[in-house]
This record gives sequence, structure tokens and C-alpha cells, in this order.
Amino acid sequence: MISKIINMAERLKNKEDLKLEALFRSEPVADDGFSAKIVSRVRRQMWIRRLSLPTALVIGGLIAVEPLMQLAGLVSKVVGIVPQGLVSSIDLPLGALLQAPTIILGIMLLGGMMMIGRILED
Repeated sequence: MISKIINMAERLKNKEDLKLEALFRSEPVADDGFSAKIVSRVRRQMWIRRLSLPTALVIGGLIAVEPLMQLAGLVSKVVGIVPQGLVSSIDLPLGALLQAPTIILGIMLLGGMMMIGRILED
């Protein structure tokens, strides 16, 4: 069954509706490659935007390697100064942190955070 309302709406067309239909039926305007140029430029900008953050992280990491090495040396000196009795009284669960389920959970959390970042970016 066809609705009578839709049929009536299709029959009642004013001048503007007829002009719009004629415009949509006409051939597209020749743009001499303008649209393709714009699309390629937008895609290039998207790739630049996608690659700029990882590139900046790598460059920043390379710059931060030397200060991190100095910090690691400083931490080892500070740990050497702390008395052994104090260190042995603190029970740290370091063995549990390096087990497979903990590592897998960490990787899943990292992946989830990356997906949330992508969703928020769009």
C-alpha cells in the first residue's frame, strides 16, 4: 500500500521544487581537477596531523634519553645511601608486577586508552 500523503506531496510542487529538481538533474560543473586537488590536500593534511604527534614523541624521547640516564644514576646513588635495614623492612610486590596477566592487563589498558583518544579526536 502506498501512502496518499506521500503521493500528494510529490504532486504538489512549487516553482522552487521544480528548479531544484532541474538543477539536480543537470550535469556537474566542470572544475578542471579542482575537487581532486582539494581532496588530495585534505588527505595530506590528515596524514600530517596523524604523524606529527608520534614523530614529536620520538624526537622528545631521543632528547630525554640523556637526562633519564642521569636520573637513573642519581637514583642508584640514593638507593646506595639508604640503610639496608630500612630497605629490607619494606615489602614491595615486584615479583607480581612482572607476571604475564599483569602485563597483558597493562597492554589492554594502553590499547583502550589509545582507542578512547581516537574517539575523542574525531
